[in-house]
Amino acid sequence: MMGNINHEFDPDRVSGLINTVNKEISKVIVGQSEVVEQALVGLFSKGHILLVGVPGLAKTLLVRTLAGILGLEFNRIQFTPDLMPADITGTEILQNSPDGGKCFSFIKGPVFSNVILADEINRTPPKTQAALLQAMQEYSITVGAKTYSLDKPFFVLATQNPIEQEGTYPLPEAQLDRFMLNVKVDYPDADEEAEIVSRTTAIDEPEVSVVLSKEDLLSMQELARQIPVADHVVKYSVSLVRSTRPWEKDIPEFINKWVSWGAGPRASQYLVLGAKTRALIKGKNAATIEDIRAVAKPVLRHRIIPNFSAEADGVIPDLIIDKLIEEVKAPSGKLKD
Repeated sequence: MMGNINHEFDPDRVSGLINTVNKEISKVIVGQSEVVEQALVGLFSKGHILLVGVPGLAKTLLVRTLAGILGLEFNRIQFTPDLMPADITGTEILQNSPDGGKCFSFIKGPVFSNVILADEINRTPPKTQAALLQAMQEYSITVGAKTYSLDKPFFVLATQNPIEQEGTYPLPEAQLDRFMLNVKVDYPDADEEAEIVSRTTAIDEPEVSVVLSKEDLLSMQELARQIPVADHVVKYSVSLVRSTRPWEKDIPEFINKWVSWGAGPRASQYLVLGAKTRALIKGKNAATIEDIRAVAKPVLRHRIIPNFSAEADGVIPDLIIDKLIEEVKAPSGKLKD
């Protein structure tokens, strides 16, 4: 058994905080309960999130709302083809020094914030996309010969339109792997859409309150890592990830048929961490197989690269993950979920 919850873990307090957060979000966001849950899993796991959906599904609004209820400093970067790395990180400029000479002074870019909305991240070339790599992995930025630390917590929440390909640049695999979760944002159902129309065409605009301080957020992130997870749950997550890799031993045949590249070890780490965080959000005292399966799609869908056969058969990563969950058995002796 990994991890031990210390005396600071209070399920009732955690449950109260989560309910308050969801209540505030629901003032602005209609429905999308699964998307909101996955976004909270990412935030409480210290993970970056890629939100993928067609225009008009409130992806940007969700990010703004999350930043608002957490009381964090927020910056939006609109990614365009002419955006340069310095437009994100900042740049050094030559200025007059107090002694009458000249000196270089660093002007911080918008990446120096707690929550970064990278809006339509795939509309800028890879060179500019890569400006976020160091920030996302090391929480620092290097400009010239000097490295600058970023304040924590630090999150990148990026949006992407999956249907428009003209004028876009696919994210490199190294960039994709920096995102803990790839959250799919779907259309609302009929009742939700009617509620959205009613709210957005009325006079009053809902406002959210800050309900979680920076200290509360950091505390929740620490608590998530203290949630215990049994050895068989860890083994199941590793088996699930290893089964995405073609030519591994004892993998389902459809993986060799449909997959070019599978997920790396970081996926196993994120599966377990995401399961722990989901257990915390649900008020559970341990992460289970159920939690692993619940976070499997957002963790794995951008780490599985289908081949041409999959495209010809109309097979997408989500279908491959569903079949893996059916095929990969939990290790013997697993606890009842």
